[in-house]
Amino acid sequence: MTKLLQTVDSLLKWFLASLMAGIVLVVCWQVVSRYVLNAPSSVTEELSRALLIWIGMAGAAFAYRTGVHLGLDIITRKLPEKMQRKVSMLLTAAVVLFAIAVMVVGGGNLVTMTYELGQMSAALNIKMAYIYMILPLSGVLIAFYGLCQLYFLASGKAVPAVEGMH
Repeated sequence: MTKLLQTVDSLLKWFLASLMAGIVLVVCWQVVSRYVLNAPSSVTEELSRALLIWIGMAGAAFAYRTGVHLGLDIITRKLPEKMQRKVSMLLTAAVVLFAIAVMVVGGGNLVTMTYELGQMSAALNIKMAYIYMILPLSGVLIAFYGLCQLYFLASGKAVPAVEGMH
């Protein structure tokens, strides 16, 4: 389980780094083409928006994995350790169910519907389903990370830290 978790972590880190590099290049080109060349590129704004959506959704999965997502633990910290683990398992199971029901199933339905309707992006001239595809993909990642967390909580082991993170 640990090896699979580390492999997914590594792939997701590289994927996010690539998306970040891509958005930096696209926005830089947008500035150069608009202000230096006086010929603004028509695709840069839409492409940067799509990249930002992908970064936000994939980044949410990574934030969930690393534990830097928004969370309130004021009450749970005051509980006994055994009860903290039970509450943590219950909340993690709720996150997994949400990720599957809303992000994977609901997002998958959105992707299918927009693909079948042939909805196209205005400037990029690609199907919007490709842009929306990150919703079910990030849902799968969040569900996977939640299931891994449940496994480690149930076995009493600590969840391995992400390699290369502080």
